[in-house]
Amino acid sequence: MNLIRLQTITEAHRAFGLPSPEHPLISILNYADLKIPEFVGELSATFDFYYISLKKGFTNKLFYGQQTYDFDEGMMYFVAPNQVLRGAGPEPDDDLSGWVLLIHPDLLWGTSLAKDIKKYDFFDYTVNEALFLSDKEKNIVNGIIDNIKSEYQSNIDRFSQDIIISHIETLLNYSERFYQRQFITRKKNNHQVLDRFEKLLSDYFDNEGLLMKGLPSVQYLADELNISTKYLSSLLKQLTEQSAQQHIHNKLIEKAKEKLSTTQLSVGEIAYGLGFEHQQSFSKLFKNKTNVSPLAFRASFN
Repeated sequence: MNLIRLQTITEAHRAFGLPSPEHPLISILNYADLKIPEFVGELSATFDFYYISLKKGFTNKLFYGQQTYDFDEGMMYFVAPNQVLRGAGPEPDDDLSGWVLLIHPDLLWGTSLAKDIKKYDFFDYTVNEALFLSDKEKNIVNGIIDNIKSEYQSNIDRFSQDIIISHIETLLNYSERFYQRQFITRKKNNHQVLDRFEKLLSDYFDNEGLLMKGLPSVQYLADELNISTKYLSSLLKQLTEQSAQQHIHNKLIEKAKEKLSTTQLSVGEIAYGLGFEHQQSFSKLFKNKTNVSPLAFRASFN
């Protein structure tokens, strides 16, 4: 497998056969202008900068981490620094269009976005989690991209960085809004994920062998569903107003109540059977969630 690492935006321009960037820390590339080198097999690339793209007309699949983006018309995706993007190059008859926005982290230094950019969970989304844009949404996004390009192509002055950062933040905020819309408009698919998540959680707590390994982690559940942890949490928040971790704890308390009210097992035995190494940890969580201790809850049934 061919593996490349691009550390600067200048290197990215050189790799795609483009002249030097007009700004060393930010650049917008049109896919139609890229001279993508031919290579045999699969190519993997990692970047030391943010990579945001709206791509159309690409028939091959790309992989982000261990997952797949199957490109359709107008899909937008977000790659954080040091993530791995891999896949085959475009086919000869691909009518590739769209753009890619490259942002070096150095551009964000001294601004609030340097810290706030971590709140945008979609930089950690993976399989089937790209953003599908309507024509109206594409126009909004493309307008912001035009503003960014116009600004860095102008004479740089003391206002330039703040204005560019403001446009980037606007782009990210619109992307966040469009993702929330996608969670709603793709409700059928998302509810299927929710149903599978709830069944997976129930099966885990019903399987004593699995529980012996401890409580299920969000990572385990996301892996079983073949989606990213951040996407799972965002989806659950939108559909249920609760995080994945809250769902795990809810199922745990449900099982604990069942055992406390229908068996003679001690609190320690119940805690151990639910994946806790220490009874105290179980009792603390139970009381935190129910406002009563396990023993007090059991006593209420006697």
